[in-house]
Amino acid sequence: MSQLDEVVGEIADEMRRHTDRGDVASYIPELARVDPGAFGLAVVDAEGNVAAAGDADVPFSIQSISKVFTLTLALGKAGDRLWRRVGREPSGSPFNSIVQLEREKGIPRNPFINAGAIAVTDVILSGHQPREALGEILRFMQALADDPAIAIDRAVAASEQRTGFRNAALANYMKSFGVLENPVEFTLGVYFHHCAIAMSCRQLATAGRFLAHLGRNPTTGMSIVSPERARRINAIMLTCGHYDGSGEFAYRVGLPGKSGVGGGILAIAPGKASIAVWSPGLDAAGNSHLGRIALEALTKRMGWSVFGT
Repeated sequence: MSQLDEVVGEIADEMRRHTDRGDVASYIPELARVDPGAFGLAVVDAEGNVAAAGDADVPFSIQSISKVFTLTLALGKAGDRLWRRVGREPSGSPFNSIVQLEREKGIPRNPFINAGAIAVTDVILSGHQPREALGEILRFMQALADDPAIAIDRAVAASEQRTGFRNAALANYMKSFGVLENPVEFTLGVYFHHCAIAMSCRQLATAGRFLAHLGRNPTTGMSIVSPERARRINAIMLTCGHYDGSGEFAYRVGLPGKSGVGGGILAIAPGKASIAVWSPGLDAAGNSHLGRIALEALTKRMGWSVFGT
């Protein structure tokens, strides 16, 4: 057994014993039904070895983690023109806040808050029908994870569409400033569905490998993005990936990461590993409570913080 296997197993055992697990995202009815006792952790190293423990093979709703991959696709389509429609600064506000949008004339602060991700989705949608755009996003995720079985959880998508009034308000507000080009209902439909993609920790950690290795899959050698773009996506993950809890995550964990209200976190240890953790209970900022604790333990024991050991 490798050191990494040992550490991952130890952390999963420790997390199983935790009693304070946070609260599941009850405002999305389908997510409210998820077992708060679930915990999974998977780490894929540079050689492609996987260390996994707990519920690492149980699919969950990745929610906002999908925004890392839609950002990657949108940058491939629009390049730096994307930044005319969305900023790159931390928000300091809740992920679904409309106050900042009003103050900044409809330009979202970054691509990971809801408004920013809706704007990014609109870029991918332009020139396509919603079904085509969604198919492109899903195929990209399947290819990165090397698993064509990855699918959208239709029940979660429908649940979000029924209750996504705040997101509709954000989208309509941006549309009034010309930030969105496509019909609001089309952009929102694609957004709700890509957030409802279901993946396991093992699949998600595999999909994120290119960000840990300068834009390449180190096993196949295939280039997904340039090294510069991979660094920049990681930079935005570090500063904005946990909403107004991003500073705390950087302080505690010291890695680029992106959370989702389904309880997942994708974290990147540059040059070393891609990591996915899942625990459905959230903290006050909407990030996985045990997920952050587990990642802090992992980076300490492996010496993986980007700020030094």
